[in-house]
Amino acid sequence: MKIFADNKRARFDYELTDVFTAGLVLSGPEVKAIKQGNVSLTGAYVAVSAAGASLINCHIGPYKYASQPGYQPTQTRQLLLNKAEINRLLGKEKGLTVVPVEIFQGTRGLIKIKIALAKPRKKTDKREYIKKREAQKEIRELT
Repeated sequence: MKIFADNKRARFDYELTDVFTAGLVLSGPEVKAIKQGNVSLTGAYVAVSAAGASLINCHIGPYKYASQPGYQPTQTRQLLLNKAEINRLLGKEKGLTVVPVEIFQGTRGLIKIKIALAKPRKKTDKREYIKKREAQKEIRELT
């Protein structure tokens, strides 16, 4: 499983609870651009409605060997989720948001995205997260 984009900021700013794997509706040159690593989840978010879920503001740069007149790198892209997953995302408790976590290559070579239900962390929670991460880092260095 090759990871093309990781949203480290989401892992820091939010406490991730439920994680879903979804497919992405992409064009051919977009797939090639992602496989070259020309993708960023910075500032991206997921909008969920009864019609489905969509990834908004995810930057996929243009593939340099394809001519794509009028291509918009941050266009809205449809996520492929089944009805039960969409209903779980719609029926989430108040205060939770849906954030994209990473874009990766699935087992059959398809481009997938992990999205998660997340609860925002407060400033004190972020400090505790940093302390815990530093302690784990020191333990790994000692062993």
